[in-house]
Amino acid sequence: MRIQPREELLNLWRSIVKVSLDGDKWQWGGRSERNSIGDAEQLLCIVYPASVIPYLRLDQPDDTADDVLEVLRPLGDELDIPQRLVELLIEHIEYYTGSDGPTFAGGSYFKSAKDGVEPTPEQMRIDVVDSFSMAVTLMLSTLSLVRGFGDMVLSPAIESRLRHLERIANARLTAALVGLVRSFVINVFTPDSSEGRILLDTVNRTDRSNRQVAEELRSSLQEIRASLGDVISGLEQQRVAELIENRNRLFEIGWTWGVAEDAPEVDIAPSVTNQRTGVARSVPFLYFTVNAMDGIADLFSGRTAVLGLLNEEQQRLAGALRLRWELTLGYWSTIASFGETGRSPLEDLPWRTTDDWESDHFSLLITSLMLQNQELRGASTMELPRLAEIFVKLGERNRVTTRATRDDPAIRYHTPGTEIQLDGGMSDGPGLLWQLTDFSPLLLKNVLRLAKLCGDADLREDLVQTADEIWSHILRRRIEHSINAGLWDDAANVFEGLKKHNDRPSWYFTERVVECIVMAINLIEAPLPRSGSMHAYARSILSETDYVFDQELLQANVVDRGALRTQLEEARLNLAHAHEIASQRPATAIAIAMDILRMLERIGVARQNAAEGTG
Repeated sequence: MRIQPREELLNLWRSIVKVSLDGDKWQWGGRSERNSIGDAEQLLCIVYPASVIPYLRLDQPDDTADDVLEVLRPLGDELDIPQRLVELLIEHIEYYTGSDGPTFAGGSYFKSAKDGVEPTPEQMRIDVVDSFSMAVTLMLSTLSLVRGFGDMVLSPAIESRLRHLERIANARLTAALVGLVRSFVINVFTPDSSEGRILLDTVNRTDRSNRQVAEELRSSLQEIRASLGDVISGLEQQRVAELIENRNRLFEIGWTWGVAEDAPEVDIAPSVTNQRTGVARSVPFLYFTVNAMDGIADLFSGRTAVLGLLNEEQQRLAGALRLRWELTLGYWSTIASFGETGRSPLEDLPWRTTDDWESDHFSLLITSLMLQNQELRGASTMELPRLAEIFVKLGERNRVTTRATRDDPAIRYHTPGTEIQLDGGMSDGPGLLWQLTDFSPLLLKNVLRLAKLCGDADLREDLVQTADEIWSHILRRRIEHSINAGLWDDAANVFEGLKKHNDRPSWYFTERVVECIVMAINLIEAPLPRSGSMHAYARSILSETDYVFDQELLQANVVDRGALRTQLEEARLNLAHAHEIASQRPATAIAIAMDILRMLERIGVARQNAAEGTG
């Protein structure tokens, strides 16, 4: 792989520390004014990899790697670094805690739909799903740091700060989980409504009538429809009742952009006493659905379970979110792959949402949901090659793996990005927009994710090559000529049509590159898929090696304890090892066997020469 994850991550850490430290003070904000999401993204660039990659851990000072210490030296030594992180995390959490509890405002990430009119201060303070999700991941990483560093013998003052951080991190995590529960929505509509007609047009890949397709779709979604009756806390029950009682209704599920306008308070989290009234329209958005589910997935990771990071209240909320998570994965995977023959709806690019917006970015978001569903329920050998083809097309169509022309319309997917209108958002003030500029890193993350799922060696190799092409594109977009060099994103480095370079760091983009690097590490650490032909070849080579080795043993002097006997004993151990690894690493087994065969051939030739000389 062209990506060298450890090197890239450490170089990135070096750049982050250089940019963020002004003397001894940490500088927040970047391209956008500081907000709860951007500050979390800035911290996650360091804290997240350190919490999930064992050899990059920062919570065990005695085990901190030398190269990690070198790049983080401005933060101090191996004892100073975790203490500095503890203080930064406390500062972050306390800054985004108001008189009524933790806040998750979108702030400067909100954009106005009306030129020349900025969002009002009240709008800027609206809680948003991105902040809930980022908070879940960051607080879990924080609690992991507290557990690891807390195992050290520390001074009473440090212990006190750790306990304080643990308490406020738990409070923020619980509030974020409540926010995610209350942001889950069900949109119910009739087949002849505008949403119904668009949905049926999307899934109908043949000439069948909409009535027939609607009936088949309702049948495919019947189990999910019935299970939605178990979704109780934080959801308007009238919508659920309408869906279950009227079988002719169609629906879609997922997360809206903030707390839903009709979301009731969650009664399974008594510690969250002030649950703010929601303003987001109760319809799902693909982007916020994917982001919500990325954060929710961290609740079920091995790290969370092994360390026991969730308290009883959080476990109840996690259970409620898991049900929503699984149902949502099942729903969108059913929609995206609906139909028994021909092209699936997902393959008909670009994806069209039920509010009649089309975008390749939406197609990419759908693939994210399908990949999570594959991870949950087991990979389908039929769907994986199709997904690989979609990724290749998306990379080409949107000028990630192909050259853009000067005025190429595909550039808009990268800058200013795909804009989505946030319905709701208070009556006072302009309409709100959210800009999606993460097309390239999301494409790379999905390709790496698919490669990890893939059980076909040839397909995996093709995906790795595709990932290399995307990574080359992303690398070229790094900021080059300012103090912020080494961070992202300067799209003008790649797209000639953009005349203005941007040398301010985007923590939104940079954090998503970090996610890609972590995903690349997961791919490298995953077992290689078994190649049938390579395995058969390895078995054939090992069989011949066994045969030649056994012949040599017949001729070797049993009582001889010289160099030859030592060589043969070493060869025997190596051959046994080659057999052990042949099923998972056939090429390595072949290399070991070849070395043994060459050694045995030299011994045989030497014996033959000696015999001819004696004769």
